[in-house]
Amino acid sequence: MAKKGGDTTVKRQRAPSFWKVRRKHGQFVVRARPGPHPKAVCYPLGILLRDVLSVGQTMDEVKGILNDGKVSVDGVVRRAIGWPVGLMDTIELIPLSQTFRLVPKNRNLLVPVLLSKQSEKSLKLLRVTLKKTIKGNKTQYGFHDGMTLVLTEQYSVGDTCLVDLSNKQIKSHMILKKDSIVLVTKGENAGAIGKIEEIRDGLFSLPKRTVVSLADRSVEIPVQMVMSVGDKEPIIQVN
Repeated sequence: MAKKGGDTTVKRQRAPSFWKVRRKHGQFVVRARPGPHPKAVCYPLGILLRDVLSVGQTMDEVKGILNDGKVSVDGVVRRAIGWPVGLMDTIELIPLSQTFRLVPKNRNLLVPVLLSKQSEKSLKLLRVTLKKTIKGNKTQYGFHDGMTLVLTEQYSVGDTCLVDLSNKQIKSHMILKKDSIVLVTKGENAGAIGKIEEIRDGLFSLPKRTVVSLADRSVEIPVQMVMSVGDKEPIIQVN
């Protein structure tokens, strides 16, 4: 019989390097299913709960927790252990009234940070990755987590929007420009927060770059690796 569907597991040795899994403890782990984040820059929800947040000791325990509807991602209850969670997603442990936001931190690509204010659990920073005009002369925007919105306001690719997930309304907008406060999302400086000193146009052999002032130095980083998070300080908790 022909195989139906994709693989649901991946070999531990081939899992992304930032996954906090024991590489020699068994052969396979859960694979991230297709969804809002690319598989190379996300966690499967089951791995995050078991190996990072230590919600359960085994995947069977995690499955039971998810099946009982005790975990939500961005305000939506998720029951699949392979559901992909990535940059700026909020994971709520409903019985504990605890919410974590996934952000880069200390050179790690994704780290769950416990929110000190539960009022922020419905807020999410989204980077604009796509902009196009659709029927009716309306503008459709695509964001880094796969969300799309049709809006009348004008934004640019690379800008960041603060979205209220409860009603899909944009509460604030941050332009990627000089003096903006940015969060480095990838690379050896992942998790660092700094101020843009300069934006340099791309060349034939170089992408568009930003010069970011960090705590002790200035570094040149491609614009795709930074996210504007505020004008003078981060508008919501990102570390």
